[in-house]
Amino acid sequence: MPVANRTKSWKRLSPRRLRGPAHRTVRRAFLRAPALLLRRRRPAGPGERLRIRVLLQHAHGTGGTIRTVLNLCGYLAAHHDVEIVSVVRTAADPFYPIPPGVTVRFADDRTAPRGRAARLLARLPSLLTPHEENSFHRMNLWTDLCLLRALAAGPPPDVLVGTRPSLNLLIAALAPPGTVTIGQDHLNLGSYRPGLRRLIARSYGRLTVVAALTEAGRAEFAASLAGAPVRVVAIPNALPELPGGPSPRDRKVILAAGRLTRQKGFDLLVRAYAPLAAEHPDWTLRILGSGARHDRLSKQIAEAGLDGRIRLLPRTPDLAGEMGRASVYALSSRKEGMPMVLLEAMDKGLAVVAFDCPTGPAELITDGADGLLVPAGDVAALTAALRAVITDAALRDRLGEQARETARGYHMDRVGPAWLRLLAEPAGGPPPPAATFGDRSQRDRSRTL
Repeated sequence: MPVANRTKSWKRLSPRRLRGPAHRTVRRAFLRAPALLLRRRRPAGPGERLRIRVLLQHAHGTGGTIRTVLNLCGYLAAHHDVEIVSVVRTAADPFYPIPPGVTVRFADDRTAPRGRAARLLARLPSLLTPHEENSFHRMNLWTDLCLLRALAAGPPPDVLVGTRPSLNLLIAALAPPGTVTIGQDHLNLGSYRPGLRRLIARSYGRLTVVAALTEAGRAEFAASLAGAPVRVVAIPNALPELPGGPSPRDRKVILAAGRLTRQKGFDLLVRAYAPLAAEHPDWTLRILGSGARHDRLSKQIAEAGLDGRIRLLPRTPDLAGEMGRASVYALSSRKEGMPMVLLEAMDKGLAVVAFDCPTGPAELITDGADGLLVPAGDVAALTAALRAVITDAALRDRLGEQARETARGYHMDRVGPAWLRLLAEPAGGPPPPAATFGDRSQRDRSRTL
């Protein structure tokens, strides 16, 4: 067959053509062979440091998952040997610093030149990633093979940790007997597409532990996996160490930050802020981030006549500094797992206003005490809550000071030991204290332990 025709035939196997039952059938067959290549671990002896391998989509990227995973790995590296396997590398340098003691290995380094075979295989759809997963269109067959090679390399780990559904499903399918597998979920079960939820229900039961970020998330997974021999716990993300002191709340600035995607609901925030821009022209809304909806948001702001009143700014590594120069934080997400940026704003003493979206805000905020919660998606209610904190400086100060108290319960000295307990006894026994960490009453009591 001529080379041109061979190339065209490869292109026919696009992600659009290999979907649904066909993709799942080929995926199952593809997973059988590499499972035989992964070696059994030599169990760590008494007092030995565990070998922990954490799978992360892009260690050099940005976003809450990457930041919190790096934060956790840095803590665990003081007690165990921690390696991150990054599925891809699309940036030469990390956006967030890699913690001391943590090694990073890249499966598919897309910053390096590729050979002909790699370029051909990169045209074929991924067989490891379910097509219902958001990362599917950023994956391909070459990346699959690179990831399998990375998993098989080096000494077998004692513990494999996944950090998104595709990676959790992978370790559930491939981990050798005796390897502890922990599937960490940074969203919540209800936020995934039906096909992915069905895969999770069928496969997560083979994991040793499923770790949700909130009690609501834990309850969802526990119900879906009822009867399966898997331990389901809730351990929140820990607050990273933030530079600088608390905000003095003396600037008329409302801050919002995150990826510019539909999930983050910045379009709703722009609508909610529009009447306030006219009522309080001395206040400014700043939205920090980058993403697919940048141009759409820019157009929405311009068409509403809000240029100058709403500033759409690039993402920044100095988010803590931006929070120190704001008085209010607004979270307008349609869905979350556990919004770390909201907790960071609370730690900096901002008055926070948030949609009560699934999941996270309701477990972080006691409405009227350390922040204001409004019904998810209710733009008018968000406007009213923002108006309240804009017009009442005493309310801002009271909410901000109490928010700092709440945030202390999520510092690493509280959350880190929960992970150490989990790693020490992952396969049985009563749930560790972290299993109910997300419950407000348990969380509050944990501050006095």
